[in-house]
Amino acid sequence: MEHDSDSFEELFGQSEEKTLRKLSPGEKLTATVVGIDKETVFLDVGTKSEGIIEISEFTDEHGEISISPGDQVEVYCLKSGPGGQIFTARLGSGATSAHLEEAYHSSVPVEGFVKAEIKGGFEITLSGNVRGFCPFSQMGLRRVENAAETYLDTHMSFLITKFEAGGRNIVLSARLLQEEERQLKKEELQDVLEEGQSIEGRVSAIRSFGLFVDIGGIDGLVPISEVGWSRVDNLEETYHIGQQVQAVIKGLDWENDRISLSIKETLEDPWEAAVKKLAEGKAYVGTIARLAQFGAFVTLAPGVDGLVHISKLGAGRRINHPKEVVEAGQNLEVIIESIDTESRRISLIPSDYMSIEDEEEKEQRDFKDYQTSSKKGAAQDSMGSFGALLKAKLEEKK
Repeated sequence: MEHDSDSFEELFGQSEEKTLRKLSPGEKLTATVVGIDKETVFLDVGTKSEGIIEISEFTDEHGEISISPGDQVEVYCLKSGPGGQIFTARLGSGATSAHLEEAYHSSVPVEGFVKAEIKGGFEITLSGNVRGFCPFSQMGLRRVENAAETYLDTHMSFLITKFEAGGRNIVLSARLLQEEERQLKKEELQDVLEEGQSIEGRVSAIRSFGLFVDIGGIDGLVPISEVGWSRVDNLEETYHIGQQVQAVIKGLDWENDRISLSIKETLEDPWEAAVKKLAEGKAYVGTIARLAQFGAFVTLAPGVDGLVHISKLGAGRRINHPKEVVEAGQNLEVIIESIDTESRRISLIPSDYMSIEDEEEKEQRDFKDYQTSSKKGAAQDSMGSFGALLKAKLEEKK
């Protein structure tokens, strides 16, 4: 009996809660589908009376209905009163001007078709023949390089920010709606994301300083230094919008909306494998990856670069910049001078490099060779002259 009493109290409480709850226009909630007829979907919205929504909002172009009784749907309250409770998922092509005005006052999203690019933004078609305007800055969360190519001829969701002259002056914002959705996603992800976690995402934007990756409704940044083990100068040569990537969460700053990611940490460290195959004093052929004021970086293996200091370039001639004697992309034979495994640095010298001591030693050897050669030449000349004189004397005696 105690169980029955608890059940009765629970049911009574739920009934009382439904009776007392009052919905406000524009309020968003999760409703349960309790019935469907030819034109209407009936919803349990947590109040004493059921809510209704037009079935056209859940019908595709082929006439197929995408929901069934028992399903849960996200809806917005359009009107709540003695005449009933009317809801919408998003106002679409069937909406009247009165519906659009109600959507403006209730902050209910509307569906629009991006028809044309005009001065300052885009012309948006609402409900078949109603025109609206969305400024460039309100089309998305961030600026895109080619707005027309990205948005034209697409269907998007907007909030009406201005409704004047009976619907002849309508201003829209997709950004406000996206910010609201992002905030909800942020709150959800705060409970599941943690530093060090490996996640999948989709490249949403490419900038010179890194990649923005959508990780489930919010974006994280992969700085260019965390894209890979090798230096990358042009990210667009390797990545494209929409590409799926694996990344590790490096930092979570929810207060400032900053999520730092690393693709590099999901990749095998090339240094560990390559350094085992390299040895000091041995010669290798590498490719000059880039030039700096202080020297040239030479790639010995993927992700493993060594430095030839500027003082080792120029074949003994003083130079002001490595570009005077070498260029990026050039193959260069080098000798490993030293390997610092702790700081992950490799010092290189060109295979034909000679130090000042080596040059002085070579000059001394060359000078000695010259002296020896000169003495031999003088002796040969002397012997030649003596032989000629002796031969002449013998000829005279004959």
